[in-house]
Amino acid sequence: MASHRRPKQPSRTRVTVLTTAAAAAVAFSAQAANAAPSEKPNKDEVKSRVDKLYQDAEQATEAFDGAKEKQEKLQKEISGLQDKVARGQDELNRLRDGIGTMASAQYRTGSIDPSVQLFLSSNPDDYLDKASTLDQLSSQQVEALKKIQEKQRELAQERQEAADKLKDLAATRTELGKNKQEVQGKLAAAQKLLNSLTAQEKQQLAAEQNRASRASERSVLSGDTGSASGRAAAAFAAAQSMIGRPYSYGATGTAEFDCSGLTSWAYGQAGVSIPRTSQEQANIGTRIYSVNDLKVGDLVFFFNDIHHVGLYAGNGQILHAPRTGTFVRYESMSTIGGPFMFGVRV
Repeated sequence: MASHRRPKQPSRTRVTVLTTAAAAAVAFSAQAANAAPSEKPNKDEVKSRVDKLYQDAEQATEAFDGAKEKQEKLQKEISGLQDKVARGQDELNRLRDGIGTMASAQYRTGSIDPSVQLFLSSNPDDYLDKASTLDQLSSQQVEALKKIQEKQRELAQERQEAADKLKDLAATRTELGKNKQEVQGKLAAAQKLLNSLTAQEKQQLAAEQNRASRASERSVLSGDTGSASGRAAAAFAAAQSMIGRPYSYGATGTAEFDCSGLTSWAYGQAGVSIPRTSQEQANIGTRIYSVNDLKVGDLVFFFNDIHHVGLYAGNGQILHAPRTGTFVRYESMSTIGGPFMFGVRV
């Protein structure tokens, strides 16, 4: 007689696992079906990202400029100290030769002063500190030994100062290298983004910049530029003669400029020496906080950390070296990309 067995029912646990897996598979399929492929950023998005990278690069450029200026200053100071030490050493040698001549004369007469003999085999500092021996020396010998002592101390101080500046120079060179690497990294990232654009998109961006520059130029030429002081007017005219020169970080002209390189060069042409970096330039002259009070040729500063500077051109426009990939040109203050902080009248 055949046995009738009921088919084995799947366990509740197995049913739950299978149901969950099926639901997950359905959800994954739906997600995959609805997922949009990653889209390339459009022209405006690329421009926004590139502008931010250029701002970061300019910020690093001003730090680079500051470190470069400090390096050059330290090198001059070290060179001057080394020359001073060399001259001091020659003077010290002459003073010692004078003491030696005095001793030789005494030796020839057979009457060399024991105190002079002692000096010739010891350190004048140690020797002169022993006041009890001073009464054994003539006033001429005392004066000669004191000059030697003073010169030795002076030389020791100058050598220490030179050594400290050499250490500072080494640290500055390291800082300079880091700043340069940061600038180059930002510029490379910006160029990579620009390379992602089509030829047509690149042309459109260039056309937009050219239109904005021409509009700024028309605004300047139609405005009143006669309110500038003599030297500010001369600086502004010098900067105008550089319109069209390309931007290059660390450059001070006349083939290329960065922002503070242009302003420092322009004022230099007017016979006024101003600091190299935008942060340093912000600390000279008289500050002007209202745009309405600015005059042509005033220095104008942007961004909270003051990493960009230009020359006020009138009618809300500036003349400046904007950033990599651009050239010296007029531009509206409203399109700089950062807030106007204040102006400086030199």
